[in-house]
Order: sequence, then C-alpha cells, then structure tokens
Amino acid sequence: MKVKCILLFLTAITYSISAHSQDETNYRPIRLLISGALEFGGDEVAEVLFTNGETQSVNAGQGGTISVGAQIQFPNVEKFLLRASIGYKYLTTQADNVHIRLTRVPMQLSANFMAAKKLRLGAGLVTHSGIKFNSGGLGGDMTYKSNLGPVFEIAYHGVGISYTALKYTDEVNKSYSANAFGITFSGVIPGMNK
Repeated sequence: MKVKCILLFLTAITYSISAHSQDETNYRPIRLLISGALEFGGDEVAEVLFTNGETQSVNAGQGGTISVGAQIQFPNVEKFLLRASIGYKYLTTQADNVHIRLTRVPMQLSANFMAAKKLRLGAGLVTHSGIKFNSGGLGGDMTYKSNLGPVFEIAYHGVGISYTALKYTDEVNKSYSANAFGITFSGVIPGMNK
C-alpha cells in the first residue's frame, strides 16, 4: 500500500509537470537520479563468530546502497525539488569461506530545497522491503518487515550526510532499530543548468 501511494503521487506530479513543460524547450522537469550511500548504525540482528575467536556484528542500519530514480523540478519554483528512488542495500561480513549477508530494497521519496547554488536540504519518507538476513548455511535465515520512517539529508555539490529513522520487525514480532547515519552521493542526468 505504501509503494502504491508513492507511485500514484509521482504519476500525478509527472503528468502535471509534463503538460507545462511542453511550452519551454530548455526546461527539463524530470531528470534521472543516480545515488548511493554508506550507512552505519542500528541494532545488532546477528553476531558472526570466527574460528580465531573474533566476532562481527551485523547491524540493521548498516550497509552500502546504490539507487536509481527521478528528480522532479517544479515550474517557477526552481529551488524546490522532489526526489524519488528505489535501490539495493547490501551488507556482508569479513568471513571468506561463507557468504553471510543482510540485503534490502530501500524506497525513498523526499522534498528538497536548494538553500544555495550547491547546497541542498532534504526531508522525506523511506521504507525498506525484501529485508533478508542470509546466514550462508551456518544457521537460520531471517526475514524482516520495515515501517515507513523519516529521512533527512544535507548535501553540498552531490555529497552529503543523512539520518534515517526506521524499525525492523522479525518473524516473531521482535523489533530492531534500523536508524542510520550515512554519507550520501548523488547526481542527475542531464545535469542541472545552474
């Protein structure tokens, strides 16, 4: 239901902008958005024990993300941008003989304000789907569900910092904080004229 609402909202906005943009040849209301993030934080969902006695935590908020989506600029409101993306978030461990991993599909919608020429402030909503912990055959695999939570970002010239507040719930209804701080990277194609 959350994903359907976001898609309907984006379709309505895209339609209204494209109708206006036909009159202006240089105006490109929709641009391809490519983004990535390295995030840290969240509760431990698993702990990996190595034969040398060392351990490594698998945290709910941690991982690297790569995403694609769209950036929408509204007519006559150049400082306001809407960004929507879907991606793949991945976390693995240092184990070299087994592939232990936590994967998920982040979906994000954010409103952004260009406070200065290259300074972007963003706030929006994010959710994760398809959340899976795979133990690589060493134990039980787990799946989780995510709530819809807020995300905040401040970026300068495509590089920024973010904070996401999420909660995962496992198969036995136990909750884990998936809150994360991140370093973000993003760009649009074609690039902004200004």
